[in-house]
Amino acid sequence: MPRYRLLSSLGGAALVAGLFLLASPLLGLTTPRAGNPRAETVHKVFPSAVRLQIVAGEQVVRSASGIAFAHDGGRTYVLTNAHVVEPAREWPEGAALRVLPSDGSAGVAANVVARGRVPEADLAVLEVQATLPVTPLAGDDRMELGDDLVVIGAPFGKGLSVAAGIVSQVEYELAENAAAPRRARALKTDAAIGYGSSGGGVFDVPGGRLIGLVEGYRTARVAFGKDAEQYAFDVPMPGETFVAPAAKIRRFLVEKGLGRLAPAEAVAGAQGPVATPAAAKQF
Repeated sequence: MPRYRLLSSLGGAALVAGLFLLASPLLGLTTPRAGNPRAETVHKVFPSAVRLQIVAGEQVVRSASGIAFAHDGGRTYVLTNAHVVEPAREWPEGAALRVLPSDGSAGVAANVVARGRVPEADLAVLEVQATLPVTPLAGDDRMELGDDLVVIGAPFGKGLSVAAGIVSQVEYELAENAAAPRRARALKTDAAIGYGSSGGGVFDVPGGRLIGLVEGYRTARVAFGKDAEQYAFDVPMPGETFVAPAAKIRRFLVEKGLGRLAPAEAVAGAQGPVATPAAAKQF
């Protein structure tokens, strides 16, 4: 039976289904080969990808992914999923949220400034008192069926990884008139995603624009053996990774009073400048 999976990781190692191109900050990013638009896209946007951890005492109780997308007054704002920052009853008191930049530097304290309701708006915005590299949110009408894209996340709380795929499904909002631009209401991709990739950024190739955010994926259970010797595991279904498109994210920001972080008039062209990280409060 297919099932829908939210992607926040509760820690531990597991098998990642699908092929990931490892891009750990411990290894660094080399110069991409000329004429390789996918690699060029990854090098452009990778600095804005982050890992998220919720820590209670000395224990990491949840890990996930995020994407830094805006600056405002010396602060950086990060997109992730609402289910990532939803507290769990079994956590000890004093759990703290931190953002781990892609360059491998120490974690930075983060606060939740907006959170949606799952599953209608599985989106959240974090605020960091530091200047991190960002990739601005793209326009609302960027993607079509078959378009190439890359996804950057941190499966199972490990290093950031890159997965590649295409847009496998688009659902559009109903336009007010025939001349109005089409805006995506929901996207799917066939890029292989693993637990912990919740909130990972989705980028178009070769533009490198932030066109969406990973929300979840559908799996099928595979079982073998008999009775007490039976084993089972879930595998991602191709084309069934769910993405919140830019139009949905921008509408959420406006509803939460954060529309200034992704103004529509400021995303007509290419990616904005990549900032140089400044001094930050560290863990």
